[in-house]
Formats: sequence, C-alpha cells, structure tokens
Amino acid sequence: MAKENNTQANVSQTLLGANDKGRVTYQVNGEDVNLSFQIVRNYLTRGNSAVSDAEVVQFIHICRANCLNPFIGDAYMVKYGSEPAQMIISKAAFMKRGESSPQFAGYQAGVILLRDKQVVEEEGSFFLPGDTLVGGWAKVYRSDRQHPVVARVRLQEYNKGKSTWASMPGTMIRKVAIAQAFREAFPFATDGMYTPEEMPDEQGPEPAPAANAIKPLFTEADAPAPEQQPDPEPEFTPDPDPAPEAEQVYDVPTEEADMDLFNA
Repeated sequence: MAKENNTQANVSQTLLGANDKGRVTYQVNGEDVNLSFQIVRNYLTRGNSAVSDAEVVQFIHICRANCLNPFIGDAYMVKYGSEPAQMIISKAAFMKRGESSPQFAGYQAGVILLRDKQVVEEEGSFFLPGDTLVGGWAKVYRSDRQHPVVARVRLQEYNKGKSTWASMPGTMIRKVAIAQAFREAFPFATDGMYTPEEMPDEQGPEPAPAANAIKPLFTEADAPAPEQQPDPEPEFTPDPDPAPEAEQVYDVPTEEADMDLFNA
C-alpha cells in the first residue's frame, strides 16, 4: 500500500509540474490527492477548459470536503460555452455522501410504468414487454423525519435517446430519481452535485462551422489511387481545313471566236 501511495504521489507531482497555483493536498482512503488549477483544467474538466478560477476553487474544496478522489472517477467538472460549470460525481460516491449521515435510514427506488392504462410503480428497473416506461421514482428515509423524501422524474425529460439510455432506459431513469431524492434528503452533503445521468449529452451540441469555412467539393483523399486512375482521354484537335482543290479552267469560246471559225 505504501508503494501505491508513493506512486500516486509521484504522478500527482508530475501533473502539478511547475505551475501549482491553488495547490491543495488531502487524503482519501490513506492516499494523497494533489489538485491545482492546472490539473483541474487539463485533466478533470470535460466540454471545454474555460473554467474560471472561482469554479476551480469550488471544485477543489468540494472534493476535499467530501473526500472525493477525482483521479479514480469520483468527480469531474463539465463546462459548455459560457454556461456555469457543473460538478459531476459518480452515483456510488454520491450515495456514499448521503449514507455517511447518521440520519440515513435506507432508501427504495424503481420505475414508473403505464400498464393497462394504469400508472404503476415497480421497484428496481424491471418491466414487462407490454409496459410503457414513463419515469422513475425513489424514496430516501431519515431517522429524524416522519415521512421519506420522495422524488419522481419523467423519462422524457432526461432520455437522450442514445448510448446507455437507448439500451437501459429503466436503469438510467431510476438513477436520476435516486440522485434527486438523496440531494433533497441530505442537501448539506450533496448540494451542488449531479450524476452523469442528470446531465445533458457530455459531447454537447456540435459547434457551428466557421462563417468562412468552406468544405471543398473534391479533396485529394477522394481521388482514386494512381493505378486506378483512367488514362486521360486525348485532347480533340480539329484537323485543319483541307487546301482548296485546284479549280479546273475551261476555255469558253466567245462570239467573236465563233465567227472567226465560221469565216475560215
């Protein structure tokens, strides 16, 4: 374990490099975690790295206060355009924050279905082929409250229609409901944190092409290989106009010549 700790410490030191502005060191499960402005921007921010110093400071201090290790996927930041950066944490790390509270008393979660024209709630993420999945639900219990915190979310609001959402929509929408219920039940432990399932597509919208960016109609990559190129057709050169044929000249007797022949 000591050797592994030293290895991670050396990696963190390498990432820090010469620029260690805002450097913070803390421990998670006995391992040193080193963060700085440069590390967060270069390695722990998705979308674009144009995060402000204030957003980086908040991210670092939330990680430290909640004993999150972003190098193993506990947390990262998402930044799109000029929108405020958002902190994303894994579902496991998110739930650990709530479960670490002395008031945590368990939770339930499942899917909301439309079955035979009736809305039903089932635990887990299983549903029948004839059911229509419409949402997810979760209940988080606290020992100091009489009623659980309940969250119900619509599939239509979160379903991205691709990737895992297309293959496991029940599992994904259930995760969203769990995150919302835990955040409401333990706001001091999880406020400002979101799971990947709650976020828009991390790839973001495709950037619009630059105004002066013109895609060529034909590029070198589109051309056939040299050996496949057809032989160029010879250029057509019209033959020069043939020289005019020599004009046959006939002697045409005149009237005077006819008279001479008659008088001879």
